[in-house]
Parts: sequence; C-alpha cells; structure tokens
Amino acid sequence: MKAARFMIDQLQQRNHEVIFADAKEHDFGILDRMYKEYEKGQAPAKMEELADHIRTADGFVVVAGEYNHSIQPGLSNLMDHYLEEYFFRPAGIVSYSPGGFGGVRAAIQLRAFLSEMGMPTISSIFAISKIGDSLDESGASLASDLTKRVGQFLDEFEWYEEALQRQRKEKGTPF
Repeated sequence: MKAARFMIDQLQQRNHEVIFADAKEHDFGILDRMYKEYEKGQAPAKMEELADHIRTADGFVVVAGEYNHSIQPGLSNLMDHYLEEYFFRPAGIVSYSPGGFGGVRAAIQLRAFLSEMGMPTISSIFAISKIGDSLDESGASLASDLTKRVGQFLDEFEWYEEALQRQRKEKGTPF
C-alpha cells in the first residue's frame, strides 16, 4: 500500500486526477463473469462505477508487488473483469518487493498481461527494491533517488498518455 501512496502523491503533485482501484476494495469475487457479460445496467454498482473510471482514464499506473515471482492474484483477478475499457490507453508499471530485485519478475509478466489487455506499456519500469527501507508507512520516500527516478518515469508516462489521447481524439481507435 505504501508504494501506491507514494505514486498517488507523485501523480497528484503533477496535477493528475487519481482514482485508486484497490483489489481489496473492489472484491468482485473470483472471476466468473466479466463486466461486458452483464446486460446493460445489470452489473453490480461498484463494478459499473469502476468501469466508468476505466473508460474515462487517459492512462493507468499499475502498482504491483511481487507474489511468488509473479503478479498478485487479486490484481490479476480485478483487472480480468474488464477488457475493452482499457484499450488504447498507456500503462506504466510500478513494482516493488522486500528484496533487491524490486518486483521486476512480476513487472515483466505484468507487461505481457497489460499488453494483452489492450494497454501499451511504457518502456520504463519503476521498480522499488527493499521497499521497507525505501518508503515509510505513509508512502514518503526514504531513498533520495526515488524522487528523481519517479520524475523520469512519469515524464515518459505522460508523453505516452498525451500521444495516445491525441490519437484517440483525432483518429479514433483501430477497432
């Protein structure tokens, strides 16, 4: 949660409107029916609300801890409830772990997962290693290099966000 708090703060400092979708808060249960499989107006209210947020977003910053060298199951399950809502919006990947690798094993798998969901991922991954030493409980940085690195990461994310937003407005989407 502290990595998410750090990123929310960094995004808000750059005047982004941030909607945080926590898999614990949006517990739709194990996927048995995707959002698109509900008749219009029949999806659970919380699922409909999140679908609206996803459809109106210009991009996504996905924060993921490493779980068994992979993506956290709750995150994967939550995201799997949607599909077309993500299309042609960029994703930036923030990964973390208590060890020195910063969750990059999960981030690599997440890149393929997000791409399959229709989100081009930016080339940079923002990995936070030794999260216990890097961020305090409120998400404040304890490591001097994080603020510089996150600035470069968000510069790239915003570039993709603006480029894809312009394309969607001017030319629409390929499908």
